[in-house]
Parts: sequence; structure tokens; C-alpha cells
Amino acid sequence: MNILVRFARMVVQNVLSQLLKQFNIVREQAYDPMQSMIQQVTDGVWIGKGADAFVEDVSSIMMPGVGKIGDGITLFSKNIDNAIATMDAADEQVTGIVGALGDIFGSIF
Repeated sequence: MNILVRFARMVVQNVLSQLLKQFNIVREQAYDPMQSMIQQVTDGVWIGKGADAFVEDVSSIMMPGVGKIGDGITLFSKNIDNAIATMDAADEQVTGIVGALGDIFGSIF
């Protein structure tokens, strides 16, 4: 594999890894605690219109927003994986073509 392709592959995989780490932080520090708070409120820790509004807002605004971020990251990750596979396939094809041309030129000279 070409050194530039390997380097590009490592950079892309590192960026993807960092993106997934950041999403995990969002999930662990925002989504999971909010889910826990909703559970506590629905279990009766807080009752009334304010509690109902809190549960409704968090459930309909915040939770789906984090879910959409996760979906976007998942799609981005799949697209990056596809791009890496395409890059690898192209590199293999070029290596094969160059090797074949080397054989042809080697037989001529």
C-alpha cells in the first residue's frame, strides 16, 4: 500500500475515532443523566405541571436531538468506512496496473 494512502487512512480513522469518542461523551454526560432524571420524575420525585412539561420537553427535544447526532455520526462512520474501502481498492488496482506495466516494459527491454 502506498505510504500516502496509508497515512491518509490513518488520519481518517483517527478523526473518526475522535468523533465517536466525542459522541460517547455527549451520551454519557448529557443523554444518560437526562434519561435518569426523566425516570426519577416519572417515578414521582417531582409532580405537577412543571414536572410534566420537563418530561415532555426533554423527551421531545433533547433526547431526539442527541439521537439524531448519533444517527448522523453512524452514517458518517459508514460513509468513511466505504471511502476507506474504495481508497484501498483503488490503491490495489493501481499497484496491479503498475506491476503489469513494469512486466510489459521489462519484457520489451
